[in-house]
Amino acid sequence: MAPSAGCEHTPMHLPALSTASSINASVLHGPRDLRLERRTIEEPELGELQVAVKTTGICGSDVSYYKKFANGDLCACMPLSLGHESSGVVVAIGPQVSGFSLGDRVALEVGVACGQCTICRKGRYNLCKKMRFRSSAKSVPHYQGTLQERINHPAIWCHILPDHISFDAAALLEPLSVGIHAVNRASPAPGSTALVLGAGTVGLLTAAMARQAGCTQVTITDVDQGRVDHAIFKGFATHGYLVPRSHHISSSSSSMFPNSNSNSSSGSSTPSDGIATPPSTLSFRSSLDSAKALAADVLTQTQNPVLDRDDEDIGVDVTFECTGKEVCMHTALYATRPGGKVIMVGMGTPIQTLPLSVAHLREIDILGVFRYANTYATGIRMLCNQKGSGAGFTLPSLDDMVTHRFKGLENAKGAFELASRTMDNEGNLVLKVVIEA
Repeated sequence: MAPSAGCEHTPMHLPALSTASSINASVLHGPRDLRLERRTIEEPELGELQVAVKTTGICGSDVSYYKKFANGDLCACMPLSLGHESSGVVVAIGPQVSGFSLGDRVALEVGVACGQCTICRKGRYNLCKKMRFRSSAKSVPHYQGTLQERINHPAIWCHILPDHISFDAAALLEPLSVGIHAVNRASPAPGSTALVLGAGTVGLLTAAMARQAGCTQVTITDVDQGRVDHAIFKGFATHGYLVPRSHHISSSSSSMFPNSNSNSSSGSSTPSDGIATPPSTLSFRSSLDSAKALAADVLTQTQNPVLDRDDEDIGVDVTFECTGKEVCMHTALYATRPGGKVIMVGMGTPIQTLPLSVAHLREIDILGVFRYANTYATGIRMLCNQKGSGAGFTLPSLDDMVTHRFKGLENAKGAFELASRTMDNEGNLVLKVVIEA
């Protein structure tokens, strides 16, 4: 019954309802100081989704933050949740979001660009100066990572997944995107040859993308036999090369080659004018000699005796340097044929001394790669095609790349410790470690 016209109503003031809830989060406070904490999360705001994180893969940059509270020249200055290789389920939808439903399975693209600057409008949003990237210390306050039970994330950076793609494989769309972007930058011609230095997750996926792009010979190198074997057995690369451990140790030491012979072929003897070559120069020359010898050995073991007869044109068409190590960059330059390309994929040593004349005199293009842009849709289509019977190269299973799984954020510390190794206590290969909800 409708109220009578003569009734007067006193406004009812309801108490404000809190929309916040409490979640668990794994938070890094300093080197190896990882803590499980309670955090408050609000309801998703305009244009956001709230996602329950199901899987997060541990990346090399995460391990660096865990060990040093820094990654390269980026130093954390406040508590930071790590994790940026992630997938999950939509549990709440913010205002003005369309195209999503509760329960949708999504992969998270965790770099959030401004979308307004000239660089973003050109489509190269990975280079946006206002970019906020989860688990990175580059922006302050830091953009917290995905090692939390739930996060609010812009809907435009959430990618809906088909049901047959697992959460683990979806999380690995992030490193797959690096490989896709690297090969897009390289633009290899069909039938090209490629060399990939470093057989970690990014190296493996870059090698696979090179094969996908039409490279008929893809050689991958690493200091770990298990990773090289995995690359060949699973089809990421066509050829493998194990870098001698002695070379790796001496090349990566702070003094490069502390025990090198001063009378080596690098021209390190005292010149006729009596002025001795500085020890630092001797070390650098020794490093270059070692890199040159390694490149020559890789090429000797993988070159085609019929096609690679021209001594002036020996080398691969494109080299992907996926370690970030200075000595590997040296090797990349020496292993690339005149007119070829070196793609800098790995981020490690921020300041490097390189023999640029090798690139200059042989017109080798050096191209940088910083994360990725416009790659997730491509990656998802590739995962959809894995079970297809179409002709050509098929991307190896991303699920098979996950060698170790840890259940729950409370076990994050053990996951990070294991992810910093190449072999577990039973002697099994450590490739990709994930933390599952």
